[in-house]
Amino acid sequence: MKLLLLGGTQFLGRHIVELALESAHAVTIFTRGKRALPAMVASSITQLTGDRDPRTAPGLDALRAGTWDAVIDLSGYVPRVVGASASLLADRVARYVFVSSVSVYAKLDRPGLDETAPLATLADPESEEIAKDYGALKAACEAVVTRSLASRATHVRPGLIVGPYDPTDRFGYWPARFVHPRLLGERGPHAVLPAPPGHALQFIDARDLAAFILRLVERDVAGTFNATSPAGQWTFGDVLDACLRAASSPPTPLWVAEQTLLDFHVEPWMGLPLWIPSNDPETAGFQRVSTQRAQDAGLQTRALAETVADTARWLASRPNENAWKHVLTDARERQIVSAVHQAAPH
Repeated sequence: MKLLLLGGTQFLGRHIVELALESAHAVTIFTRGKRALPAMVASSITQLTGDRDPRTAPGLDALRAGTWDAVIDLSGYVPRVVGASASLLADRVARYVFVSSVSVYAKLDRPGLDETAPLATLADPESEEIAKDYGALKAACEAVVTRSLASRATHVRPGLIVGPYDPTDRFGYWPARFVHPRLLGERGPHAVLPAPPGHALQFIDARDLAAFILRLVERDVAGTFNATSPAGQWTFGDVLDACLRAASSPPTPLWVAEQTLLDFHVEPWMGLPLWIPSNDPETAGFQRVSTQRAQDAGLQTRALAETVADTARWLASRPNENAWKHVLTDARERQIVSAVHQAAPH
């Protein structure tokens, strides 16, 4: 198959490129040319350079010629921009796969939401503020793709994407803290985790997501899919267990009550990655969406231990000087540990 990736050099796209080449697909990527792929990969693909935004020269000029069996849109966040590529390519691609997000839903206040749940809408239809309107913008991007491609549009809505090459340090914080704590600098002997251990988590290894997207493309599957791990499959305790199994000299885990973390102004999701307080009613379903439709279409998730071990191995090999800017600091972690120990009955 002839595949076109809009984006594709950093994280999910990199895995898609590698898998596609293994399956002998012809791969073209369209990027700004600011990141380099490994030489062996780069020599096996066609690289086009431009900008997703047609207002920024040279814009989409490199895409004005050529036909493909499928385009995989990995870098679409603004409807105006996504609409430009969708309309330009509509007559020259057989299928358009848009990588969206589970954040498209209007409310994530209950577990079990499936692909039919209402979507978020923009209060200002002209908004292009990605940080502020991320979910609603992604929903609007889906709409413009469907408008141009109709039944040839496929929407994939991942949850948190994790694994090797993840630039966000969200999931990676946990393998780093327990398997390679030196990567975080000076740290105490106790590592704080948000209680309870049974708190449900939902995420997807980028390699599993890449395999699922390619499966949809190869089978020319239409539709919309929540693409993350099955609700309830993993918990914080499972992540810890996987980290401890991969570690040789881990710190001592310390489960800390949510209220204590909030009292110490630990920032949910960022300060302790993956943690969202259970008393937040608006996010009760954020890590518990239904993935049955994706499972029926072939989505599979690998063992958590494999994701943790591979992520830890990658973290140890990459530069970490500019990482971990928003996570719990050593000083704050030590304060929390001290407070918990002082409050414990003797």
